[in-house]
Amino acid sequence: MTYRPTRPALICNNQSGSYDEARVEQIAALCRDAGSPLAANFCLPDDALPTRAWLESKGIDTAIIWTGDGTINAAVAALAGWDGALLVLPGGTLNLLSKRLHDDRPLEDILADALAGRGRRECPPTVHCPAGRAMVNMIAGPTTIWAEVREQMRQRDIGGAAALIPEAFEQSMGGEAVHLAGDDRAFQAISMTPSAEGIVIDGLLADSPTLLLRHAIAWIGGDFRDGPSEELATRPSATVVSAESLGLLMDGESAEGGARVTFTIDPAPVAFIVTRPPA
Repeated sequence: MTYRPTRPALICNNQSGSYDEARVEQIAALCRDAGSPLAANFCLPDDALPTRAWLESKGIDTAIIWTGDGTINAAVAALAGWDGALLVLPGGTLNLLSKRLHDDRPLEDILADALAGRGRRECPPTVHCPAGRAMVNMIAGPTTIWAEVREQMRQRDIGGAAALIPEAFEQSMGGEAVHLAGDDRAFQAISMTPSAEGIVIDGLLADSPTLLLRHAIAWIGGDFRDGPSEELATRPSATVVSAESLGLLMDGESAEGGARVTFTIDPAPVAFIVTRPPA
């Protein structure tokens, strides 16, 4: 069934690399011209994410999210159970969730389709564990420290990134390897991506200086998928095991789990507007 926003709010982040005040004004103008003017504008980090109760009290039926995947993840957690819908627009570095929901299309085209009622509501699959959920990707293992290096680079803190690099190399080479329960193959990290078929599981390889360098370049460049990996399985659930607590990355945001963590495929707790053609 198609869905048309009538009373939307905008969530953006002025720390995002693609943030542009003119772009915010353009989004507002497109909504206004389509007969669905913005009822509110939340600009992180100056503003807090809206709560489900606040949106319901104002009669807002759609949250337009123009940020990166990490902020989208936080919005999903904040708005779990809301009967409205999230419209994700490309506003980050990789825009992986936007591409999954709308294909690789310009912001203007996605927004025009949604405002014209050419989208539909879906609760896409996510990877879930006790520490949280990932809309795009979950990673477990010691090499997740490279995400901190990447964040320092994104913030243009070259000194901070340089200070972290020796620790990242040490943890990647000397940290406890991880493996799937029942599988003896060890990896420096295991990647889990949600799909309609289940969790797509890959082992990330960084156990030699050459592989580690390639892995580090992929992380700093913004997309671990460009690094060396081995496809393992696609399953409805997976248990990752280590000799010590697992470092986790959920859509690029850090968390920590125990030494044995089970991950499951789970529908998102809030609906999204999808404009790509049905499969």
